[in-house]
Amino acid sequence: MPYHGIDMPEVRAIAGRVFDSTLTCDELREIVPAMWREARHREERYVAQILLGARRHLDCLTPRDMPMLEEMVVTGAWWDLVDELAVVIGDVLRRHPRQMRPLMRRWSTDSNMWKRRVSIICQLKLKRDTDLELLYANIEPNLADRDFFIRKAIGWALRQYAWTNPREVARYVRANESRLSGLSKREALKNIG
Repeated sequence: MPYHGIDMPEVRAIAGRVFDSTLTCDELREIVPAMWREARHREERYVAQILLGARRHLDCLTPRDMPMLEEMVVTGAWWDLVDELAVVIGDVLRRHPRQMRPLMRRWSTDSNMWKRRVSIICQLKLKRDTDLELLYANIEPNLADRDFFIRKAIGWALRQYAWTNPREVARYVRANESRLSGLSKREALKNIG
């Protein structure tokens, strides 16, 4: 997908000027998928992500919106789009864990690599609210995956959690050293002294 060549601060400023802050949840659900599907340039998809991630819209999204988010993950199919969606999905997981945990478990074994990546990194911003059991469960089926984006995701998710609990991450890496890729280990331990 081609770019217009607009940098992200300007994309955010344009999105703020174009979209009224009074956008309702129903309008968001109508506008975002249309923008995503009709986008001809990458920045247009970035605007859809900006709308989804805006603080004023965070409570709009619930598990019923997962088909829309899943479509965006699958059709986005690259880290710059998928990783931002993972943060949005992580917020839905934080607010609706009972409904979202089984879905993220299914995504961790999906044939689509980007859905697996999301299942691993969706808790990046949750800090102490990280569901460690879910994180480890979503990493487990992906340990043998040789794809760079999966290996990086495993390490990144562990590294982020290490800010909260470095001892636990060090323990996990030691316990799984023979199964973790070199990349995953390096990323996981990057911030641990």
